[in-house]
Amino acid sequence: MSESGSEFEFNDIWSGRVDAEEGAGLATRLHQVISPLDSAPVGKLGLALIGFCSDEGVRRNQGRVGARHAPDQLRRSLANLPWPMDRPAYDAGNVICEGEKLDEAQQALGSRVSDCLAQGHFPFVLGGGHEMAFGSWLGLSRYCAAQKQMPRIGIINFDAHFDLRLDSYGGSSGTPFYQIAQQCQQQNYDFRYCCLGVSEISNTAALFQRADQLGVCYRKDAELGITRLAETIDLLQNFIAGCDLLYLTIDLDVLPAYIAPGVSAPAARGVGLDVLEPLIEAIAGSGKLRLADIAEYNPNFDIDNRTARVVARLFHRIVKRGYKHD
Repeated sequence: MSESGSEFEFNDIWSGRVDAEEGAGLATRLHQVISPLDSAPVGKLGLALIGFCSDEGVRRNQGRVGARHAPDQLRRSLANLPWPMDRPAYDAGNVICEGEKLDEAQQALGSRVSDCLAQGHFPFVLGGGHEMAFGSWLGLSRYCAAQKQMPRIGIINFDAHFDLRLDSYGGSSGTPFYQIAQQCQQQNYDFRYCCLGVSEISNTAALFQRADQLGVCYRKDAELGITRLAETIDLLQNFIAGCDLLYLTIDLDVLPAYIAPGVSAPAARGVGLDVLEPLIEAIAGSGKLRLADIAEYNPNFDIDNRTARVVARLFHRIVKRGYKHD
């Protein structure tokens, strides 16, 4: 698997505004702080960004391709975010899906995630199709399995789709959580999965039945209005209470199409930021968050970088409260 390499590429992507007149420390932006992961000082733990350049899973799932170009575009959108000087941030490069070799790419992503965790960093993966979720989970589960006791891993997915399709013909962007459920069964782990924002018109009765059979905690998009936010937070906190560690994954098609047009499958309804952001705050504030990713950004269909700006906002919401280190 390839990865972003040259110093020229790094400096070209991580560049932006410098407000020198504001004084040292008070106007720092992410591009001024972030450095390649391989140059990280020993013991200086921080955020580790990983790009997953793939839309092979989207292609297999008959979606609009283009997500493989997302990671570097998103880095440019993150570059000018305000960032405290005392919070290290690193770039761990890109995992690139070569041709149809999706399984190899997911395995490589798992290795990259587990390596970052072993070093004590917080991995944040930028996709890429939602097939990345299987690779992200592989990394977290492998890392956790190496510990003395396997923790209860909770997966929280903001998504219009369950992504529980059968993988009879190979994995895709529609299968990752079914693949995870199968792995959990094989390894005798609990499958703890909460999917918020499910669209009733985008999931067949078979998928709802499978979610029920697997004990998935879910809430439909029509049930996630602002007037029902308190009960949704209660549901989410009850789920979090039963977990030791959390993996947060956001498929951007959970948002309304007018907010996030640059996705594989734009949502007719979706869940607004006024609801999504408080839920993210509850997750980040739990102290259990160990891994996060954002999937399905497709720059080919974005409008005025609207979706990329939403990603930057969600990213900031997730990391500003801090995150769990070992």
